[in-house]
Amino acid sequence: MKSGSSLARRTVGYLMLAQISAFVLAWAITLGLGLAGVERFTQTWDELAAYRVANLVIDSLKPDEGGDIHIVPSAQLEAELNRISGFKYAAFDFRTKTPVPGSSPELVARLTNIIEVSPTHAHFVLPGDPDSPTLGFMGPYWTPYGRVQVASYRAKFRWDDIFLSMREDFWNFATYLVAAALLSGATAWFAVRKGLTPLRSAAAEVAHIDMNSLGKRLVSEDVPVEVAPFVDAVNEALMRLDAWAARQRRFTANAAHELRTPLAIMRARLENAKASSLKSELLGDASQLRSIVEQMLVVARLTEGQLVADQCVDLLAVAGQVVSGFLPLAIDRDRFVELKAERATRLVRGNARAIECVITNLVDNAVRAEPREGTVLVRVGDSVIAVVDHGEGVAAADREMIFEPFWRKNEVSPGTGLGLAIAKEIVDAHGGRIWVEDTPGGGATFKISLQGTNSNWSTPPKPN
Repeated sequence: MKSGSSLARRTVGYLMLAQISAFVLAWAITLGLGLAGVERFTQTWDELAAYRVANLVIDSLKPDEGGDIHIVPSAQLEAELNRISGFKYAAFDFRTKTPVPGSSPELVARLTNIIEVSPTHAHFVLPGDPDSPTLGFMGPYWTPYGRVQVASYRAKFRWDDIFLSMREDFWNFATYLVAAALLSGATAWFAVRKGLTPLRSAAAEVAHIDMNSLGKRLVSEDVPVEVAPFVDAVNEALMRLDAWAARQRRFTANAAHELRTPLAIMRARLENAKASSLKSELLGDASQLRSIVEQMLVVARLTEGQLVADQCVDLLAVAGQVVSGFLPLAIDRDRFVELKAERATRLVRGNARAIECVITNLVDNAVRAEPREGTVLVRVGDSVIAVVDHGEGVAAADREMIFEPFWRKNEVSPGTGLGLAIAKEIVDAHGGRIWVEDTPGGGATFKISLQGTNSNWSTPPKPN
């Protein structure tokens, strides 16, 4: 079965996307409130330019021969000086608090004392300018030459400053965002996994329901209200399937019952007919049809509980009845059927009529597959019976398919493809297994293992 994507993973992914979206939205709202003049968030468009201008100053830092850094304005910084009247900038060594040569003297004079207190960020206005809005901004930045305090004054907003400012804020809060996203993801994963527990429990219940237990219903009293509609829908589907299966079983049982009489009459007429190869073939076909009809009737009655499946059955006695019934037909076809008891213990739990139907089907198939003058061997062991023929055998690739309804090797193959499928249903209803192996020297060996098996014969291969 193809699996879809994980609900837990999708939830975590959506939650992380929501975290990033929330950061962008919160940043935009905060900026909007500041630009709108809300006192707590007061901000100007020009303040957004501080990040870009600081990077221009950092790009202009150059070391001299002694390793001391100077500000040598880059082309971009020169362009900013020419664009903005009154624009100033400065840089200070974060460790020594000394100004970097090339800084604007006015800013150095006014900010030297402020640098001494090692501010994280500072907003300022130089004497002679109005107190509001704030025109100067200073903050610490990492550079290739160590940490530096960069100040700018009268920087002017550009539209790309929105993206640059948002990117800077994102990196400043990256640790918080990553931690929050991971914790939220882990919390969401745990919550979703726990929340889906009722669904997993319901799925486990459904997994144990088959055609023999369609009357079972999922428990809906303790499931959350969100899961209850799903559970109710499954229960309604099971109810419809149960009703449909019951109708099918009744139809099968009635059809099989009705077919028994005309088949018995046809067989009686054939037995009274003159001996011929055609009579032998027709008797064989009639026996096969009767076997299938009997098996259909047994399956229907087992499913409906009309047959008891826990009787103590003598496997050797049942096999003996089948062999004695087939022996005349096999002899007419120049074949022989031999019964052999491998072990003394031969009692199994089940229904004698049902087990007889399965053995009948296997012996009938074996007699058809056996070459002329060959012998079909029926071996009874410790809760195991084997029907051995020496015909063409069954290819390894077909050994699972032969028990599927209506399966035939090709269109010209004889039979309906129902016998082995019905036989498997009967064996499954007894809690046993049926499988096929190669016969040494060529042919097929069908084996049935019923409850209480304790045999030295090889056990059936486990299904893939």
